[in-house]
Amino acid sequence: MLRHHTRDVSFNNAKDLIIMKKWLNEIEIKGELITLEILSIKHIESLTEAVKDGELWNLWYTSAPEPNNVKNYIETAISEFQNDKSLPFVIIRKKDNKVIGTTRYMNADSKNKRVEIGTTWYSKSNQRTGVNTECKYLLLNYAFDNLKCIAVEFRTHIHNNQSKDAIVRLGAKQDGILRNHKVDKFGCLRDTVVFSIINSEWNTVKKSLEFKMNKKY
Repeated sequence: MLRHHTRDVSFNNAKDLIIMKKWLNEIEIKGELITLEILSIKHIESLTEAVKDGELWNLWYTSAPEPNNVKNYIETAISEFQNDKSLPFVIIRKKDNKVIGTTRYMNADSKNKRVEIGTTWYSKSNQRTGVNTECKYLLLNYAFDNLKCIAVEFRTHIHNNQSKDAIVRLGAKQDGILRNHKVDKFGCLRDTVVFSIINSEWNTVKKSLEFKMNKKY
């Protein structure tokens, strides 16, 4: 079951009025396994613990930060949110209220109603547990049904085969490969694989994801 909550917003001056016009606003989205809660500075300790589970920063093709860089990682995400370019979440496992990773809407284009779902990672012990399917379902559902997106993108490193396979299993189609897309933190040139789900496909993709989530893991 999908439940989302938005915070009530009031404004008293021009600055508050600008905030009201943001496309991406603070929300909380609840599923059966997880809750997506807005990422904030209060999550430094719990997110650091999550990234240490599997030493995820050692996977050179991922976006997971090193433990001593989590504070800066969060501050950058908050800055992007304030500029209406991103909406970052922590992923909380409901059975014990434990932070197990992070994800976000990013590269938001409010004019053309497009977002990317990315910068997603889970602690090692929570991978291949059904969490990713539900997480993407919650984000896609809100993007298409509430934000009224016409397309949702997924991008990943060409060498991240686990991520590419997971995106395809969601029902996304590959749009292409951005060659020499960017220089990574090691100075290597990165090719980025781009996938998307468009609004006309969402009902079918939604049905498929719901079927998968009803399976027992």
